[in-house]
Amino acid sequence: MADAEVIAVGSELLTPQKLDTNSLYLTDQLNALGVEVVRKTVVGDERERLTDSILGALARSQILVLTGGLGPTEDDLTRDAVASALGRTLVFQQDICDQIEERFRKFQRKMVEINRRQAYIVEGAEVLGNDRGTAPGQWITHNNAVLMLLPGPPNELKAMFEKQCLPRLAKLLPAQVIHSLMLRVVGMPESDLDQLISPVYMRYPNLATTILAVSGEIHIHLRARSADAKQAEALVAEVASQIEPLIGDRIYSRNGDSLEQVVGNLLRARGAHLSVAESATAGLLGGRITAVQGSSDYFLGGFITYTNALKTKLLGVPEAMLAEHGAVSEPVAKAMAEGARDRTGAEYALSITGYADGDEAGLVYMGLATPRGSEARRTQFPGGRERVRAFSTNIALDILRRHLLATDTHG
Repeated sequence: MADAEVIAVGSELLTPQKLDTNSLYLTDQLNALGVEVVRKTVVGDERERLTDSILGALARSQILVLTGGLGPTEDDLTRDAVASALGRTLVFQQDICDQIEERFRKFQRKMVEINRRQAYIVEGAEVLGNDRGTAPGQWITHNNAVLMLLPGPPNELKAMFEKQCLPRLAKLLPAQVIHSLMLRVVGMPESDLDQLISPVYMRYPNLATTILAVSGEIHIHLRARSADAKQAEALVAEVASQIEPLIGDRIYSRNGDSLEQVVGNLLRARGAHLSVAESATAGLLGGRITAVQGSSDYFLGGFITYTNALKTKLLGVPEAMLAEHGAVSEPVAKAMAEGARDRTGAEYALSITGYADGDEAGLVYMGLATPRGSEARRTQFPGGRERVRAFSTNIALDILRRHLLATDTHG
């Protein structure tokens, strides 16, 4: 089965200011055709390095997509490097030059001489027209491989790939499909999770399993590729059926939904409402909840009470409690949640109070107030400010998720 590689060309992509988003788009499109992208490379504007990268990719893979480096300037070297790697010449095509000149004329501009560089095509290449820019793309067959030279601007690349490359690939490729499943897990360290499930997935070398830690949760990706869609789906299902019982209710999503989406769906199904009270996370929890479309169905609002005075004034946390236990404590977390619930009329309220940095960074309490009473949980985890804040919102949402599921079970 065909594998693919993507080479993103441009020195700007090697700086922290520019992100290569084209590779993400191309990976999604190629996966839909059953093609695995096995390597992505970013190469600066240096001809020899780019030529070496092309030769290496052709030695490994059957499909190579190059993005960028097709402009008119001296540092646009993709055409030159491909010609060098393939041992071919560059051929000037007057009709392409005329089209570029006409495009400039259309916008009442005069084409400068340097734009003629874009009319050079690798010997034997098919020209891919560009109706959104001046740089034509190129489709090249070489031995048993296919090379696609695409412009760097995303709007040009996407239009060219979808209109001209996808139809060619569909005719060229054999029947193949990639079936994938993502299990999203919360409340479990990555190393513990892998130790638990690796004896299962290691027995299936023809299944690609990836475990990713993402902002306080774990994503398990199961991917199978086959000429038969049912066969790929059956393999993923077989492995998932063995993994899921090991993890249990720590799995909160099997369809890609985020934790806030899952909690929102549970609240909506019950006709219930939620409010929040935040200190350490300063609105991050409410922001996650309201990022979900339709969250106004169940989310009433929240309180950001960074100081003790506002905890008392807005949420009714007793001054004596704050003086005795401190703002970061179990009693205060419960009182904050109870205050948010009482003042908004929501059936449920979550609270977060803790230290996001300093000597006690990572010490956080989450409170939950419900029609049946309130509770609080103490957590301690390492990390910088943003990590502590992200983990805290995850744990708070998971506390509510588990409570809602337990209510379903026990009535």
